[in-house]
Amino acid sequence: MNLSSTFNPHWFSSDNTTVDKQIQAELKSSCTLPLHIAVIMDGNGRWAKSKGKTRIEGHVAGVDSVRDIVEACTELGIKYLTLFTFSTENWKRPKKEISALMQLLVKVIGRETRKLHENNIRLNVIGEIDILPDKVRTTLQQTMEQTKNNNKLVLNIALSYSGQWDIVQACKAVAIDVQAGRITAESIDEQLISSYLSTASMPDPELLIRTSGEFRISNFMLWQSAYSEIYITDTYWPDFRRPKLYDAILEFQKRERRFGLTSEQVQHNNLPAKKL
Repeated sequence: MNLSSTFNPHWFSSDNTTVDKQIQAELKSSCTLPLHIAVIMDGNGRWAKSKGKTRIEGHVAGVDSVRDIVEACTELGIKYLTLFTFSTENWKRPKKEISALMQLLVKVIGRETRKLHENNIRLNVIGEIDILPDKVRTTLQQTMEQTKNNNKLVLNIALSYSGQWDIVQACKAVAIDVQAGRITAESIDEQLISSYLSTASMPDPELLIRTSGEFRISNFMLWQSAYSEIYITDTYWPDFRRPKLYDAILEFQKRERRFGLTSEQVQHNNLPAKKL
């Protein structure tokens, strides 16, 4: 079933609100929901080009999708949502586009802080925060401080982030602690490395969504996505709204998560496989 086709174009009609609640109830009752969803938000530029708009207009349009997906995850009871917002490689883009993106980020975060707090959403940022422009860093830190005690949804913004950077910074921190005698080389294992990553306080994403139809993960959460279920949609990010999210979750619920085991082993050991 493609849930996207259930909705008509007039998204905020009363009919759609009723259908939305029904679909959410079905997703909640059908099977376990993913605890952590990560999204590679891709396609803003191509969406803009297809409509004769500028790239920055595409990024502005993408903000509405962010708002809708955050709201939907909150309503569903998803505990962690990570959005790949700006990669370390994105610093190579034209300076004009980077400047516009940073200004947009400051504007959106400043405007949405009150709503995040009212909806019990905690903002968290992962990435090389220290190299962000002062205004961006200050705005983010203020919002993180104001929302730090919220616990309905943790909204992770991956900003100036790459999976390789995350692993390298973790390895450096481990090396420092080994040299200082706080840990031994023999104690280093997967769990210990995970505890030094920027995502140490949260579970790995169970569902990784990529929009725009590209079949790659673009240096995003390389360590953490080892056993993530990957869902790729041709939809550009500005057109990715909650019906598309529901499609991704439904597909996730149909899959059997084997973690390297056979189906028989998963069933025998009662592991958290998902299969409808």
